This record gives sequence, structure tokens and C-alpha cells, in this order.
Amino acid sequence: MFLPCIQLFALIAIFILTTDFAQATTAKNPATQLGTVSFPTSGTGQAQQHFLRGVAALHSFWYTEALDAFQQSTEADPQFAMGYWGTAMAHNHGLWEEQENQLANAALAKIPDTLNLTQREQDYIHAVRLLYGDGKKPMRDKAYSKAMEKIYRTYPADLEAACFYSLSLLGLARNAENKLPLQVESGAIALEVFQKSPDHPCAAHYAIHAFDTPNLARLALPSAKRFAKIAPASPHAQHMPAHIFVQLGMWAQASTSNKNGWTTSVEWVERKNLAKSKRGYHNLQWLHYTTLQQGLIKDAEAIFAIQQKDMQEGIQSQSNLSAGKYYPRMLAAAIIETAQWQKAGQLTPPDGWKPKSYASAATHFVRGFAAAMQGNIEEARKHLAELKTIGEKGFRKNFFKRPENLQVWQLEIQVAMKLQQREYDAAIQLAKQATLVEEKLPPPSGPPRILKPTYELLGEVYLQAHKPIQAQEQFAISLGRHRNRLRSLVGAARAAKASGDKSSAKETYERLLSQLKDADPGLPELAEAKEYLNDF
Repeated sequence: MFLPCIQLFALIAIFILTTDFAQATTAKNPATQLGTVSFPTSGTGQAQQHFLRGVAALHSFWYTEALDAFQQSTEADPQFAMGYWGTAMAHNHGLWEEQENQLANAALAKIPDTLNLTQREQDYIHAVRLLYGDGKKPMRDKAYSKAMEKIYRTYPADLEAACFYSLSLLGLARNAENKLPLQVESGAIALEVFQKSPDHPCAAHYAIHAFDTPNLARLALPSAKRFAKIAPASPHAQHMPAHIFVQLGMWAQASTSNKNGWTTSVEWVERKNLAKSKRGYHNLQWLHYTTLQQGLIKDAEAIFAIQQKDMQEGIQSQSNLSAGKYYPRMLAAAIIETAQWQKAGQLTPPDGWKPKSYASAATHFVRGFAAAMQGNIEEARKHLAELKTIGEKGFRKNFFKRPENLQVWQLEIQVAMKLQQREYDAAIQLAKQATLVEEKLPPPSGPPRILKPTYELLGEVYLQAHKPIQAQEQFAISLGRHRNRLRSLVGAARAAKASGDKSSAKETYERLLSQLKDADPGLPELAEAKEYLNDF
């Protein structure tokens, strides 16, 4: 059963209070610190020590390190059943919809039938066998979650049962129609763990994931402030607080989290002599976006240059293709977040880049939208046609890659074309259609995957159509979904000014000025805010 609201809010209140007084664990070597985990098993000595590190790494989604630790545990004791359980668990990446069944089942097959295991260990192994058993993945995920719920309720003192049950609920929520109950239950369980063990890595981590929506993000702010201190060794733990900081429009803090995540990943790759593909390009892409939200255009260009350099090297050597995964989103941010449409012709992909269908679609959208915003209707139509073709042929869909995104992109290019032709009524109708499609998608998380938020675009259309009051309404909705987003703030300030709402204009330009306090001196939006406030 799900926790009643009163119980949930009581947990949250206790969580916030205890967080303020809890002391972060300090370690002589932060590069080895992953938090505090207690998971008694039948294993002993080195096998158990390696196992505990593997579990801690699992809770930070550091699967490479987890697999290494579990392998060491079974090398120390080939009869260590829970070491093989851990290996199987590390092959399931529930929030990323990735599962390596063959490798997981190979690990589980190494568990001898003759072992004298505790009932609790047998229950864990039974649960993971369901995860990799027969049937389609959604059904196996549900069966695994039910098994973990039983363990959670049978062993109330077992924090690991609470953690893995909480995580299983997040996996189920990924593609559920009604996510909220699953997210709330998962987050509440994570907060329970925090009360009992403030240095447990799952407590802060899973609360961040559970509450990573515009309406719930504030509940995870204490977790966001704490997680990086719990597990400083993990690049993912350094990055994860940015999920909440971005939701709350805390751009400087978000940039710090992503910079630390990127740096930690680079240091780890160098220390372990791993391939560059293991670097945290996800962190780098988020750092690029959060830097742009502060008007730090030159810094953002330098960040993008790192990605492009690694991407080019990867194309040439075929050794680091993961560097190109985030190119379309960084290209989009470089152009859309600055409204410098001419950059679309200046920023060309490295030679030899062969994007998959969805990445190609995102790139066609950026170039088509930029072309339309410059009045190059013929060029915009070419990219619009390519988008339609990709949509008709289809692509591999998942939580992150959705056909609805392509629908929005086609509509938005058409909106831009109508704007340039001064057909404002048609542009408004198309932009409204785009908002309806986006409303069906999951709530925003991180840099917008839709690339150009639809309510923001509708606000800009109303503003150009000389309907500032309607524009204010749309920018308000956009800022509710993307807190302190620069382009929506700029639009809101301009709409308030155009409508004669001096009080709102002053307040919004002051927010804008505060957000751009460290921006590049020549930034037009910075000059605009200063000029308005000087004349006020």
C-alpha cells in the first residue's frame, strides 16, 4: 500500500530537519568513497568487503565499478552466491531501459545448488531470477518489484530491501500512465532509509529520481545538497544533484554539479586507463546547457568544443562513438538558447558523423527551425520533409526517444515559417497544437528534450502578434515547467513591458539581471535588462 499523504509529509519534514544537522562522512581518500552500506551475507573476509563496495556502487549506478567489485568478491570466494547475485543486478539498468539478460543469467548459473544460504539470501536470489526469467520485460519488472516488496515487508530492518524495492518502483514508473503514486512511494521509502542511515547512497539518490518533476522537486532539495558528499567517488553522484537544481532553476549549483561529475569521470578514466567513451558526456551536455542559462556564452562554446573534439577523435578511431550521442542536443542548445540562428550554418557536424535516425531528426529540427527563423523558407521546408520521412520510417523508441517529439518539431518549424510570413493566426494555432502534444509527454527533467519548449514558443508567437497579455500567460506556464529558463524569462519580461505591466516587468528584469550577474559583458539580454531598470 502507498503511504498516506500525512505520513509522507511527516517523513519529508523529518528528512529536511535531520539533513540540516547530519554530518557528511569524510574519507581519507574521496576517490574510494561511495557511502555507507550494511548488507550481511553468508560471505566473509575479502569476499564480503568487495561485495559491499559493489552494492554501494550499484546505488550510484556506477555499473562498471560494481561489476568489478562483484567479480573480485567471487574470485575471493567462488562459492559466494551473493557475489553472483550482485553481478546479475549490475546488468540491469532499470531507469535507462537496459538489461543484459545473457550475462546476468550466466552469473546466476554459477550459484551452486548445494549452498547453505539464509532464507533472506534465497529471497534475494529468487527475486533477481524473476527479473531475468521468462516473459516480456515489463512483466518481469513487475514480478521482480513484487518480490522485492515482499522482502521489504518481511525484513523491515533490511535497508537494502527498502532501497532495491524503491528502485524497482522507479523502474515501473518509467513508462507507467500514472507515475505519481509509484514516484511518491519510491521517494517516501528512500526518505525512510535516510532517517535510519544518513550516509546511505540510495537514500539521497532515489529520492532525487523520485521527485525529479517540476511539482515535486523541492522535496528532494536536501537530497540534492547531500548526495555528492555521500559518494564523492562516483561521477553519477556528483551529477545527480543537478536534476533538482535544474528543476528549481538553480543554475550556478547545477553547473557545479555537472562540472564535478565531468571532472570526476575524466579522472576515473585516466586513473583506470579506460577508453574515453567512459567519460561522462551526459554531464558535459548538462554543463553546456546550465552555463548557457547564465549567459556564459564563451564558456559554453569551450564546453561544446570539448565534445566536438572527442567526437571527431571517436569517429576517426571508432573508439569513442558515445561522445557523439549528445551532439544534437548541444547543437540545439548552442543555437536555441542564444537565439543566434546564424550559428546553424556555422556549427557543422564533424566529418564522418553518421547519426542514427532519432539523432538525425533532432539535427534536422535545429537546422530547419533556425532556417525558418532567418526567413529561409525553402531550406526550412527541406528539413521539414526530412523530419516527416524519418517519422514515417520510424526508429527505435524508448522513454527518451519518442515519436511525439518529431510531431512537435514538425509543428514548430511550421510555426517559425508562419511567423516569418506574418501569418500570426496560423502560427498561433500550430503552436497550440504543439503544446497539446507536449502535454502528453512525461514532465520536464533536465535540459528540455523537446529542445524548444512549446509554451515558450507560443508565448513568443503571441508577443510577435502584438498580444502581450496572452504572451505573459504562456511564459508563466513555461516558467512553471522550466524554472528560471533564460528564454522564457526574457519573453516574460518583454511581454510585461509590452502590456504596460510595469511592476511585473521590473520584477522579471530584476530576476533576469540576477541570473545574468556573471554573464558575458556583451550579452544583449543583459544590456536589455540594465537599460530597462535604469530607465525605471
